Amino acid sequence: MPSVAFYTLGCKVNFYDTEAIWQLFKNEGYEQVDFEATADVYLVNTCTVTNTGDKKSRQIIRRAVRRNPNAVIAVTGCYAQTSPAEIMAIPGVDLVIGTQDREKIISFVDQIHADRTPVNAVRNIMKTRQFEELDVPDFSERTRAFLKIQEGCNNFCTFCIIPWSRGLSRSREPQSVIEQAKQLVASGYKEIVLTGIHTGGYGDDMENYRLTDLLWDLDKVDGLERIRISSIEASQIDDAMIDVLKRSSKMCRHLHIPLQAGETSVLKRMRRKYTTEEFASKLQRIREAMPGVAITTDVIVGFPGETDEMFEEGYKFMEAVGFSEMHVFPYSKRTGTPAARMEDQVDEEVKNERVHKLIDLSEKMQLQYAQQYVGTVLDIIPERDYKGAPGTGLVMGYSDNYLQVVFDGDESLIGKLCRVKITEAGVNENRGQLIRVLDESGLNNFGHPEALRA
Repeated sequence: MPSVAFYTLGCKVNFYDTEAIWQLFKNEGYEQVDFEATADVYLVNTCTVTNTGDKKSRQIIRRAVRRNPNAVIAVTGCYAQTSPAEIMAIPGVDLVIGTQDREKIISFVDQIHADRTPVNAVRNIMKTRQFEELDVPDFSERTRAFLKIQEGCNNFCTFCIIPWSRGLSRSREPQSVIEQAKQLVASGYKEIVLTGIHTGGYGDDMENYRLTDLLWDLDKVDGLERIRISSIEASQIDDAMIDVLKRSSKMCRHLHIPLQAGETSVLKRMRRKYTTEEFASKLQRIREAMPGVAITTDVIVGFPGETDEMFEEGYKFMEAVGFSEMHVFPYSKRTGTPAARMEDQVDEEVKNERVHKLIDLSEKMQLQYAQQYVGTVLDIIPERDYKGAPGTGLVMGYSDNYLQVVFDGDESLIGKLCRVKITEAGVNENRGQLIRVLDESGLNNFGHPEALRA
């Protein structure tokens, strides 16, 4: 049996794509082995969000070549798309195949096995207008399935290279999404996470069909209990989206809405499509429509030209808005983007100091959000044994509003809907007490459970 080993860098979409590529190899009779083992094929799925991502990708490629010089070394992903010649110049690389045409990967590998001629299969991504259908029927987490519905981005933020590596926004056909959702539900998944490069842009390339239409169609899928959106921009939350959040019983009370900066002039230089006032207004409307919603965000610290005063104003804005968690990143120059050429680059020490301040703020807000639920009962679907270690007598899962909860139980509870009383709040982990396991008849309307006071 031929073997294949994978290494994935970067975002969740890359991990989804790797899973999809594994399905192609699996269907051809390959077994998957650890990347540190000897394999017949090594596939590295690369990242190019930062210059550091490029460097790490090259290191991993060279590691694969050293592991087995006779193996087929295949490279895909964003760095492969933007810099194929740079990768082909690495001795030992056999195949470079970007962020499209991945369905052809097996035929390329077979061809290389036959004649050992390196192949550069990268095409101009900006000419691509069709969504690449790559399904993943099964995931290691038995309770949450990721479903890719969109590819590419039209925004061209000044700090971001992604439109050049993923192309313009392309949406998956609605019927294909619905059919895949039904298959995942039939495989036992209760929650589906809709994902993409710019998920909220779903439908931008379609006539009279948007993300909200897709959400209502998914709402009708029998057996699907939770619908979660991996990320959505504030500018894409309109009246129709507010209506879905308010009326659909399946929408999770959790939205990840990237802010990136808490000061309007910085947002403008980033080429973001909102002011801080507009962002705050959207969050207020969301909270009115969906009480108790957890809103998480991304923040870039130390963007070129961000003064101490701008940072402090942003800090106060984030504190006032009250996120349930913030993912904080220091600004990193990305060669080829407008921001990398901007003057007034911020000193690294200043950036690191600001990052730590915002991480402290994030942890404070995370704890404040979780403390609201101490003494209440939430519906939790356990995903795995505590810290992945069987025999601890504890399981871990998420509520619909994305509280990670640990409580007494064994692996027989994994994938079942459990009603759990929250007993202790923490920054990254909350403790709970199992009240009861719900049967199938108890699976209605738990996207908006009323917090039950015990």
